[in-house]
Amino acid sequence: MNKLKIGIIFGGSSEEHPVSVKSAKEVAKNLDTDKYEPYWIGITQSGAWQLCDSPDAGWEDAEARPVMLSPDRSVHGLLVLEQERFEVVRLDLVLPVLHGTLGEDGAIQGLLELSGVPYAGCDIQSSAICMDKSLTHTVAKSAGIATPNFWVVTENEKVAADQLLYPVFVKPARSGSSFGVSKVAGAEDLPGALDAARQYDSKVLIEEAVPGSEVGCAILGDPSAPIAGEVDRVALSHGFFRIHQEASPETGSDNSAFIVPADISEESRRRVQESAKTIYRTLGCQGLARVDMFLQDDGQVVLNEVNTFPGMTSYSRYPRMMAAAGMPLSDVLDRLVSITRDRKKR
Repeated sequence: MNKLKIGIIFGGSSEEHPVSVKSAKEVAKNLDTDKYEPYWIGITQSGAWQLCDSPDAGWEDAEARPVMLSPDRSVHGLLVLEQERFEVVRLDLVLPVLHGTLGEDGAIQGLLELSGVPYAGCDIQSSAICMDKSLTHTVAKSAGIATPNFWVVTENEKVAADQLLYPVFVKPARSGSSFGVSKVAGAEDLPGALDAARQYDSKVLIEEAVPGSEVGCAILGDPSAPIAGEVDRVALSHGFFRIHQEASPETGSDNSAFIVPADISEESRRRVQESAKTIYRTLGCQGLARVDMFLQDDGQVVLNEVNTFPGMTSYSRYPRMMAAAGMPLSDVLDRLVSITRDRKKR
């Protein structure tokens, strides 16, 4: 049986470069090489693309083989520079294991569309909408999905700090994880929070804090028949939930832990899962996503944000939620490949 040739793009130029590399390492451990022939395409933090033997430590220091996606759709794959000439590698599909800017915002998806190579995950439009939290809330709210009250602040725009209902969260509108996010208890702390967010994006989102539990749900599949993983709950000891900010996240956070399955009622669990599926469909997601929400005491579910290619690291929420639902990462990868190939045929 001929193996499927899969390009796995990882790394990238965003602040989430290290997380992407860790995700790629977990993919490497769980990808069935009896079925698939992987081509590891690492993007350095400076933006250089190179073909690697694996995403293991030292891949950036190894002897570089420059590589690029061919814009010629008839090539359908990679151009690898070998001894001053380009070797062509035809790919069956690509897994863009990239997080944050240029990975989840539609940029790499647009490049892959131009190249004609099928890719796993959300398309250009849904990636762009979900990356911009203000667009996420606007689209969801117009469809009747509950969202936090929010305000968009553009570059250099002044904010009437005394007119906000505190506490609020201040976030870069288009950034991943918790980079640049602050919880603000009063007007005096708002300018510093805006400055912190603007280090990552000129467009800033201010959200009223939503009382309730932070929960998440992993979704896999086409919008017509998405599969929901187990629900998790973020248990906080103090402060607010921050992800990928720790020096060693593998050993756990200093203020939070994930409870999988979430310690909520069965009725609430079903409501969260159905809400996640509705949000997934409404925003046009496909392939996979992690939907983060708030579960309020009265049972209402409020959207927080959507990650269109969530972390796949050993400590990441998405694979843990899918595993708790009986689907280990190896099965998730198989399903992603099948979904991508089926989508190509339609």
